[in-house]
Amino acid sequence: MAMAETPHLLLVDDERSIREPLAQYLTKQGFRVTQSGDAESARARLNAYSIDLVILDIMMPGEDGLSLCRHIRATSEVPVILLTAKAEETDRIVGLEIGADDYVTKPFSPRELAARIKVVLRRADSGGARQNGPDASAFSFAGWVLKTAERALVDREGVTVALSSGEYNLLHVLVTRPRQVLTRDQLLDLTQGREAAAFDRAIDNQVSRLRKKIEPDPKNPQIIKTVWGGGYTLAAEVTRL
Repeated sequence: MAMAETPHLLLVDDERSIREPLAQYLTKQGFRVTQSGDAESARARLNAYSIDLVILDIMMPGEDGLSLCRHIRATSEVPVILLTAKAEETDRIVGLEIGADDYVTKPFSPRELAARIKVVLRRADSGGARQNGPDASAFSFAGWVLKTAERALVDREGVTVALSSGEYNLLHVLVTRPRQVLTRDQLLDLTQGREAAAFDRAIDNQVSRLRKKIEPDPKNPQIIKTVWGGGYTLAAEVTRL
């Protein structure tokens, strides 16, 4: 994602008393904010605008935030931050598993949310900027090709598989360091930078999601292997294209 100078946020929350003051605050912080009160209007705005990040409330009447998050992740790379209540721990876990980049628990400080937005946007934007080396335009491994210029994962038939920004960054780190054992801390540092580590709870979830997309049998992974007591390693041979 090549982020515009003024990042365009889509704020989706059915509670106007939360949504409108938050939109005003984020606008003052230098963001362009489009609001939606439900999933249907959010889908329309996603189609109509170039959105850089979605802030998405889980609990909404009609189609809930998890369903909308699943749709966003299946159709785009736009980062998603979930807004959740303290009692919704299971929903938070599900949200991370289906591709949300982060979450904030209500009640939250708008300042904290703004900081998380900046981290996720920087993570997504730097993911697109790291790949411009002439010797690293694509990586072939285990029947897959990771195209860095397009930030696209393509299978043997040429079909592109959607990746979140977090999934792309993690896979890019793994394919550039094949057969190296990388700890969770190393993966956090390499994918997001040290300043972002405190905001992330999702390395294991990102690995799980990647396995579901690239492993013939995700329950018996042969491409991204777990090293007990260590971390993860890409076990496949990698060819730079």
